[in-house]
Amino acid sequence: MSDWDDRLSRWRDELELFAQLEETPWVPLAQAEQETGVSRSALRAWYRNGEIESRLVDGPNGPQRLVPLDAVVERAARSPRIQRRAEREVSLEAQVMLLRHRVDQLELRLAALEKDK
Repeated sequence: MSDWDDRLSRWRDELELFAQLEETPWVPLAQAEQETGVSRSALRAWYRNGEIESRLVDGPNGPQRLVPLDAVVERAARSPRIQRRAEREVSLEAQVMLLRHRVDQLELRLAALEKDK
């Protein structure tokens, strides 16, 4: 195992230990963004304004900012902008499903018309 892989492995072990000790996972901003859909700029504003906790730890590439994932989820639930975006995404997904269904119906009708010719 290379020195880099060893350092990365130790860093991941530390993150797991934080989660076990505090019963809530502390994750890097990139992971919080990926899992919650909250932008990094919003996450930064939230921890700078004291709306969520954060901590700076040594990471494999230098200092790494961590935030408690549960707190991010709770704060995101109180954000009207994030809720509207989530509703739009659900709405868009529902529209796509409806359109797929309509296309399936049209394909069946077309097949029936071609069969009758």
